[in-house]
Amino acid sequence: MKKHLVVLTGAGISAESGIKTFRDADGLWEGHDVMEVATPEGFAANPELVLDFYNQRRRQLFEVEPNTAHYDLAKLETQFKVSIITQNVDDLHERAGSSNVVHLHGELLKSRNVLDASTFFDCKTDIKLGDICPKGHQLRPHIVWFGEDVPMIEKAMEICKTADILLIIGTSMQVYPAAGLRHYIPENTPTCFIDPKPAMESKKNLIVIAENATIGMKKVLKLLITQ
Repeated sequence: MKKHLVVLTGAGISAESGIKTFRDADGLWEGHDVMEVATPEGFAANPELVLDFYNQRRRQLFEVEPNTAHYDLAKLETQFKVSIITQNVDDLHERAGSSNVVHLHGELLKSRNVLDASTFFDCKTDIKLGDICPKGHQLRPHIVWFGEDVPMIEKAMEICKTADILLIIGTSMQVYPAAGLRHYIPENTPTCFIDPKPAMESKKNLIVIAENATIGMKKVLKLLITQ
């Protein structure tokens, strides 16, 4: 039976594909108060602004490609049962070939109506004011905004409980509820943490790789893949 490799990913892995990150000085949120474009209140106040903001993000997604870190993660499925839990809303993991991806914060390529978070639709084009679901309700991005529940968090918790190995890439694991997932990993689980500026050092059962995602994943492959 293959060992279960649980992977937690964040903005850092997609940044190398050209997707700007939330905390960068030139991040994709620049010029927009986060309360205006990433909260239910912001959407209620100015839905056209919010829809346009995510329409731009969606268009950008078609202009970028998975990087080698995404592809290297997919390669690990040859020897491990791999579960990826990502805070990213792009589809780069899937496009690189990863088959089991849980999106904590939603997906840019899906929409849902304003009343129901449990039913969503494929969405590869712009969402406009007046676009409605089959039940007649306005569509919005299938994105978890600040102040909203994270529907996939319980599934992610259950996945973490069965980890044999943990790999963390491109996230500081400081933002909750995602940061709390590490508490569901079995004690003493071997862990590898890829971060260009890590705030910790390697120790028992923890290997810290102070590199960007693409370089760090090459080192992980050498550690984990057997010939």
